[in-house]
Amino acid sequence: MGIRPNSIEARDIAHVLHPYTNAVTHEKEGPLMIAGGDGIYVIDSDGNRYIEGLAGLFCASLGFSEKRLVDAAVRQMSVLPFYHSFSGKSHDTAVELAERLIAMAPVPMSKVFFTNSGSEANDTAVKLVWYYHNAIGKPEKKKIISRLRAYHGVTVAAASLTGLPNNHRDFDLPINGILHTDCPLHYRYAEPGESEEEFATRCANSLEQLIQKEGPETIAAFFAEPLMASGGCIVPPPTYYEKIQAVLKKYDILLIADEVICGFGRTGNMFGCESFGIKPDMMTMAKQLSAAYQPIAALMINEKVYNAIRVESEKIGTFGHGFTYGAHPVATAVALETLKIYSERDMLGHVRSVMADFQAGLHAFADHPLVGNVRGMGLIGTLEVVKDKATKEPFDPAWGVAVQVGQRAQAHGLIIRALGDTVNFCPPLIISKAEIADMFARARLALDETHAWLKAGRPSS
Repeated sequence: MGIRPNSIEARDIAHVLHPYTNAVTHEKEGPLMIAGGDGIYVIDSDGNRYIEGLAGLFCASLGFSEKRLVDAAVRQMSVLPFYHSFSGKSHDTAVELAERLIAMAPVPMSKVFFTNSGSEANDTAVKLVWYYHNAIGKPEKKKIISRLRAYHGVTVAAASLTGLPNNHRDFDLPINGILHTDCPLHYRYAEPGESEEEFATRCANSLEQLIQKEGPETIAAFFAEPLMASGGCIVPPPTYYEKIQAVLKKYDILLIADEVICGFGRTGNMFGCESFGIKPDMMTMAKQLSAAYQPIAALMINEKVYNAIRVESEKIGTFGHGFTYGAHPVATAVALETLKIYSERDMLGHVRSVMADFQAGLHAFADHPLVGNVRGMGLIGTLEVVKDKATKEPFDPAWGVAVQVGQRAQAHGLIIRALGDTVNFCPPLIISKAEIADMFARARLALDETHAWLKAGRPSS
């Protein structure tokens, strides 16, 4: 797109450093300026409408025009626009939101700690893992295991937990004490002829071998997204979590469930833990907690962890951790209203009523010449593009095939996200069956055009 010298687009290029963006390409092409929203659609500065097929960033569960959330923010701004929760202070919306979350938790939880983002929630969980083990007299038990292709955020500790190479390159990450075990993606990492259950067993055995190699007395915790979203919608095979949790229990290792994307209905249950039978000691959540209308996240901890923190804070004289804007009254008010909407409108029932159509539409791409694997659950899914369907050979990354699909989709009024070799879908939870069909029709046009582009020798788009 051409950049007008005095336009907002030109000023953006001059002053905004964009996350997950090639800065040089951005200087040439400029941004897509989003000016408004309407239901599952966003509208650019030229008036073009796009189906937001990724709910923004896996987060705008109620779409982009939910007036009740706007009104909740305005009401709270007029009563108490800010206060903190340091030094024993609190306010009504923080207390009520914490009570609701504890009541909703899939396993018994004791306390809620509020942060501003999923990254901060996961960073806090890391600190609490270390604090907890110091408190119980096991200072050597500090190493934390995550998984290859995991995504847990971008702060220093959370980015170290993340198992994606570009989140580590030239940032001098991961930090010491963060380990990574196998990614549970059967399509890519199973051995020839290995069944899903055999693969799950091998993943669990590999985890146990890593623990034994490092020394069980040094391993403190295991982080897991129930479904690994940003790594390419990786749905672990049956029996995987059953076997993983048996290993963790054997060596007294804490389990932290990262529900930042899975939480609040995305997988067809209120939490991803319920979809996979996970029983965590801590849970992090964000994104759909406020339908993305305000930045807020939370960490829930069980009674075992809280009791250790409680005693240690008395010993030290304080619990020396917190964020200025944690439990912000406007954010907690909007999150509270979001949870009320989920309940009153039976959003979980709605998700269950449309997710079969979503998954059927997604799996209809299985026979497309560019698609090697289709995977998903609830209202989230991905298409993995390949050069050769039979051998699973990927395309040369320099070709940017998945990126090309994303660009073609945008030209057809659909915003999705290309990550590596995957094309990802995660629409607002409010999407209808008709809108699902429309979304996938636009996606098919993008795939067909990309296939034609490849056959023509990849001319410039």
